[in-house]
Amino acid sequence: MSRRRIIAGNWKMNKTPGEAVALCNELKDLVKNDAVDVVYCVPAIDIVPVVEAVKGTNVHVGAENFYIEDKGAFTGEISAPMLKEAGVEYVIIGHSERRDIFGENDILINQKVKKAFASGLTPIMCCGESLALRKAGTYKEWIARQIKWDLTDVTADQVKTLVIAYEPIWAIGTGETATADQAEEVCKMIREIIADLYDQATADAVRIQYGGSMNAGNAAELLSKPNIDGGLIGGASLKPDFGKIVNA
Repeated sequence: MSRRRIIAGNWKMNKTPGEAVALCNELKDLVKNDAVDVVYCVPAIDIVPVVEAVKGTNVHVGAENFYIEDKGAFTGEISAPMLKEAGVEYVIIGHSERRDIFGENDILINQKVKKAFASGLTPIMCCGESLALRKAGTYKEWIARQIKWDLTDVTADQVKTLVIAYEPIWAIGTGETATADQAEEVCKMIREIIADLYDQATADAVRIQYGGSMNAGNAAELLSKPNIDGGLIGGASLKPDFGKIVNA
């Protein structure tokens, strides 16, 4: 089956609200492509102005994180209902920076995946291995474990609408990129894991992105692979080059 391509920008902790609106205006004509889902995942403070700035365009807005409770004494956090009302459609869950810097584990990530679905948000669920795991040759077992944990009690119908982002941690922001064959190997394996956990129809439906220094130069080759349905783009999402990736 043919899956609709999804190119999402992860802005990380970049762009003030004014800068965010300026970037949206700069990218507006460059990211036009009705055959691709284009998503800007932006810092919480940028969500409201960015939702306004992309109105009437083909761009969807995503958040970079949220907390599992709807409201309460969770200083500094933001909830799924807040995101939903603000116009957010997607949310990144389990990014390696959240796991490594902020100590998020697979139990919390699983709670976030379930909460996102319950709140009408589409998760962009991240998985991936460190350089040590890649060199040790145990990266496949690691990724399989992450996916099994993160999707505990998530239904097949939910998984069909899910986006999974494979991001080899050793290739994030380093300029190192997994070769197209390395990326395809893992994305194919992820699809096989979904088939084992659920069924082939679910595996055929789920969209799998590659994230890890995808740029205008390598996007076309990566996206030509049968199991790579898009990209989760870091640094390159803050530049006009993002348009080249969308249209690769």
